[in-house]
Amino acid sequence: MDLWRKKIFKWQVISVLWILVAGSLLHFTYEWSGKSPIVGAFSAVNESVWEHLKLGYWSMIFFCLIEYPFLKDMVGNYFFAKAVGITAMNAFIVVFFYLYVALTGKHSLFFDILLYIIGAVIFGILNYTIMIKKHDGKLNRLGVALLVIFGFTFILFTYFPPNLKIFKAP
Repeated sequence: MDLWRKKIFKWQVISVLWILVAGSLLHFTYEWSGKSPIVGAFSAVNESVWEHLKLGYWSMIFFCLIEYPFLKDMVGNYFFAKAVGITAMNAFIVVFFYLYVALTGKHSLFFDILLYIIGAVIFGILNYTIMIKKHDGKLNRLGVALLVIFGFTFILFTYFPPNLKIFKAP
């Protein structure tokens, strides 16, 4: 394996571990903050599926602040990889959460945590796979746009959740 691929691989392993730890902590930061509306934009404010999707997204965004300076010169599609990874992670969590609840008729904390872990691993695998491929800047600009839209949507729907099942606590 080339040295630059090893470096990218190491960063993706660290990013998965970060998402698991930081995302888990973000589950509690809203309560710890005394229900601060600012902290609520980045933390789970209730037990809905939507609020739990924020945990992976915001922990990934915070990690990008650390990781990007180390990879920016060797990865031309960094933000595209992050956008694809977080989209896949969250899609996996949503699909399999509703699938297992439909099949079992009940919600399980064990399966919720397992889905989050598997989703984070999917995120890391996709990140690595995309980052080692050469792409032009157009895909990276698309990735930036998607990440900004996701962030805006997560904040907006924290304060103004639509009347849909995904936004309601089970």
